[in-house]
Amino acid sequence: MNVGIDDRLPWAISWTAREPPERSSHALAHEGRVWLIDPFADEVALRAALGLGEIAAVVQLLDRHPRDCEELARRFEVPHLRLPDHLLPNSPFEVHRMVWKPGWRELCLWWEEHRALVVAEAVGASSYTAVGGRPLGVHPFLRVKPPGALRRFSPDILFPGHGAALHSGATQALQDALSRTRRDIPRVLPAMVKGFRGGS
Repeated sequence: MNVGIDDRLPWAISWTAREPPERSSHALAHEGRVWLIDPFADEVALRAALGLGEIAAVVQLLDRHPRDCEELARRFEVPHLRLPDHLLPNSPFEVHRMVWKPGWRELCLWWEEHRALVVAEAVGASSYTAVGGRPLGVHPFLRVKPPGALRRFSPDILFPGHGAALHSGATQALQDALSRTRRDIPRVLPAMVKGFRGGS
């Protein structure tokens, strides 16, 4: 598996599997405690996460995104928080609903101190969501009716579940992605086919 660490911040580590479908995981640290967000196991990335502090919990933001959450929660002997309701105990994060319907239940995390937004699936920076040369795009299956909850956020940094984090222009990229959901639909299907087949 081709995995790269995209971000090494004093309070965050992000790593991405650069093969179809691209997927990204994050470790967020606060006061010596680290939350693994939608993680898949990669030893280099996990060592980097441990360098930020003690693992506090494994957080799963999407119902169908189990990845390695349960395995890593057992390994680090911490809770596996699957779709936590309103808050993460002793954490700085706010929990918000993105999509909540049968077959798709998704939350996001907002960290006010860093104006950081973590989104599992509703928007992404992968090749099959961020089409037309844009840095961010709405998930293909949500383009007809994108989650209205996304409009409330003005992040300085956005950590997606698919693709590298956006460190600059995140608010503008999010607004552009939401404004172009339907106009970009003709580009999405070819991008999905290409992305999942591993085309260049």
